[in-house]
Amino acid sequence: LPALFFLLVACASKPPSNVDNICHVFKQYPKWFRDAKEVEQRWKVPVAVQMAIIHQESKFDARAEPKRTKLLWVIPWKRPSTAYGYTQALRSTWDLYRKTNGNYFSSRNDFTDGVDFIGWYANQANHRAGIPRNDAYPLYLAYHEGVGGYMRKTYLKKPWLIQVARKVKARSFIYEAQLKQCM
Repeated sequence: LPALFFLLVACASKPPSNVDNICHVFKQYPKWFRDAKEVEQRWKVPVAVQMAIIHQESKFDARAEPKRTKLLWVIPWKRPSTAYGYTQALRSTWDLYRKTNGNYFSSRNDFTDGVDFIGWYANQANHRAGIPRNDAYPLYLAYHEGVGGYMRKTYLKKPWLIQVARKVKARSFIYEAQLKQCM
């Protein structure tokens, strides 16, 4: 089992050289575009929205995870959450995704699985809270706070999160314009 884990980690792609230009990202990783288009067809979440969320969460780093806290200000300690991978999905949310989709071998550091997770999550947000699948602002708030937290408006007590959600929406518009130029 440890050997399989290390094999999976070793196969994860390194982050693209220019994450601010989605055309460069897809030129470097053409399969990612095909994966994102499949998610767009399956879950009705535009490619630009998917990619804007991944940009915010991990900057396309398959091994991204929260920094460790420090014990006595110097000793690396625990991580503040179980967030990991392209999507920074929590272990519990990822397990629910795997269970509901029947794909028990999906991995948080696999891009194909990551974009499908984003589509699945946006679909959940649409069904439970009526959030449009093409609106990155409320989708990101629900993504960060959970759909229940979004419905309770927990983000209103987090002005910094509202700013981040605005950045994600702006990034989705930038990516959408870039995609029109290169596709």
